[in-house]
Amino acid sequence: MQRLEHLQHLDKHLADELAQVARESVRAELREQTRGQRRKAALYAGSGAAALYAGAAVALAVGLALDLALPGWAAALITAVLLAALSFALRTAARPAPPGASGTSHAVPSARPAPGAGSAPVPPVPSTPPTAGTATPHPDPATDHDPRPDHS
Repeated sequence: MQRLEHLQHLDKHLADELAQVARESVRAELREQTRGQRRKAALYAGSGAAALYAGAAVALAVGLALDLALPGWAAALITAVLLAALSFALRTAARPAPPGASGTSHAVPSARPAPGAGSAPVPPVPSTPPTAGTATPHPDPATDHDPRPDHS
């Protein structure tokens, strides 16, 4: 009986050690993957900051160029309008087009909820009912006859 208890103890000890080794190997693998992702995220952040400063320099250059011909307030206003138009164009380009929007003449309702609505988006309702699986049976000409009595 004591031998059986000893084997159970060894079995439990072995299972605990295997679980510990598995945890350590998963932890090491995740640490290695995260290290690469952290580096990539830092590079993207640096790229975004540089692009932001480059955009600000371009906006300043446009404003200063307009300032040569216009008063300062007008040059700043025109620059602001140009930046707002660029922002709007980029935002609309980033939004996904609704399905079937290219080349169709009718508008497809948006699946976005109304502003301030706390509910989930409702999918658009199709304009025509689905026809798959609802085929009408065609009468067999051999058995087709007029059900009305013949009064000739």
